[in-house]
Amino acid sequence: MQNTFQMIAKTFKGLEDVLAQELTNLGAQDIRTDRRVVYFSGDKELLYKANLHLRTASRILKPICTFKADDTDDLYEQIKKVNWQQYLLSSQSFAIDSTVYSETFNHSQFITYRVKDAIVDWFNEHEGKRPRISVSNPDIYLNMHISHDMCTLSLDSSGESLHKRGWRVEQTEAPINEALAAGMLLLAGWDGQTNLVDPFCGSGTILIEAALIALGIPPGIYRKSFAFEKWQDFDKELFEQLYNDDTCERDFAFHIYGSDKAPAAIRIAASNIKSAGLQQYISLEVADVKDLQPQVHNCMIVSNPPYGERLNTTNIMQLYSNIGEVLKHRFVGSTAWIISSDEIYLKRMGLRPSKRIELLNGALDCWFNQYELFEGKRNEHLRQRNGGEHKGKPHNTHKDKSSDNHRNHERNNRKDIRRNSGGRTRNTLSKKSE
Repeated sequence: MQNTFQMIAKTFKGLEDVLAQELTNLGAQDIRTDRRVVYFSGDKELLYKANLHLRTASRILKPICTFKADDTDDLYEQIKKVNWQQYLLSSQSFAIDSTVYSETFNHSQFITYRVKDAIVDWFNEHEGKRPRISVSNPDIYLNMHISHDMCTLSLDSSGESLHKRGWRVEQTEAPINEALAAGMLLLAGWDGQTNLVDPFCGSGTILIEAALIALGIPPGIYRKSFAFEKWQDFDKELFEQLYNDDTCERDFAFHIYGSDKAPAAIRIAASNIKSAGLQQYISLEVADVKDLQPQVHNCMIVSNPPYGERLNTTNIMQLYSNIGEVLKHRFVGSTAWIISSDEIYLKRMGLRPSKRIELLNGALDCWFNQYELFEGKRNEHLRQRNGGEHKGKPHNTHKDKSSDNHRNHERNNRKDIRRNSGGRTRNTLSKKSE
């Protein structure tokens, strides 16, 4: 049994509880949530799984040391006490990312310099040579977090933020963050047991994240690399076993529909969907929301309409009025989840939300609202509702040998795409037969 240790999963505002549940499902222990982070413990296998499987995390940190410091000189001395040979070789390069919430330490860049000086001086004193600083593509990523006078220095096991899945080849002007999109879907209760519609699909982020959840495909499987692959204790065989394990994947009997009024957005979405190998499960069309005719009923709608912040959207109030009319009259029996930064826009839809969740989209505080779409009056609907979820009907629930073979063929195609995504080439282990 491997040794267990504490880890930190960073996330986005409003997704802490969702991430905690994801970690519970992976088998993490000692889970505790805080502002935009979740603390947990586990072993090396869990660290690898967290990077591969977590949909709402931005990075996974492994703390090296935690201490109190009164000033930057104290910080420097504490960092120099670390035996850096355990974590970094003099032949390697490293980078430091500092996050500071403190009255005493008010300059994150200066904190970064002092941490760097302490590490370099340690190597000069102990080995007579020093590792290199590399901002663009370091061998080892370090994270310095200071809250008031409490300092935590960690190894960053992820490297590039985990929201950068690896499937995106193009993007529109204001794409939603992949981890936020996945978090919205999980908050909405999306589990792939109905059809899903996004009438403002943009570059296809919500569509692709929905398909990955429905199919049980780990989001990190497309990535080119993780920072822990350059750690001294990296277990390549263990990671290959986890990377090639597809036991969590499942069939998806429903369908996902995306539309956008911009042909360029649909072209970009199609490129991203192809990159992810998910064309079988997602359909696209060019359509203005006011002209949208539902291809399925009793579905889930999850969407991120324009906010009027960065996008030059004319008559934003009329746009939200159109959204409300379309949902109310053409998607009866469905459930809609809409995110927006302005409550006035959401109220313009003319629908009463049954649930409201605060989220952060980039730098914008947003509301993520649920709307139950029903005929007649709300009170009558609430009296008649039996508490069950509305489920759409699958396109074809009949299972035969040819459909099973087709699904196996698609699964193998996805494996090939993942194995070579982003230029990744691996000496993969033997895979079990389908």
